[in-house]
Amino acid sequence: MLHGIRGATVVETDQPEAILRATQELLEKILQANPSLSPADIASAFFTVTPDLYSAYPARAAREMGWQRVPMLCSQEIPVPDGLPRCIRVLIHWNTNLPSEAVLHVYLHQAASLRPDLASG
Repeated sequence: MLHGIRGATVVETDQPEAILRATQELLEKILQANPSLSPADIASAFFTVTPDLYSAYPARAAREMGWQRVPMLCSQEIPVPDGLPRCIRVLIHWNTNLPSEAVLHVYLHQAASLRPDLASG
């Protein structure tokens, strides 16, 4: 069975170190929230960034965490007027037998405003 895990965070500045640090924090919180999640069970991960972020690929942060065999893709979000700036989002496709209500999503910092019903950080 395949389930999606959503997550998002924001950075203060478009600097590679900030993007990588924020992405690693987000992924670590997703792993903590879903303790049975293992990179071996991830079918793929799709990262997006708002148009004001372009100095680093968020997938690099996952690679640095050991997600070497996970297929990943990065893309730019559509520029929605009044959208949350400097936002990094992820959709992880997880092969798991858990029911969908057991899958926990993680929205950190100002990104919690995107899905207050799911925000956990």
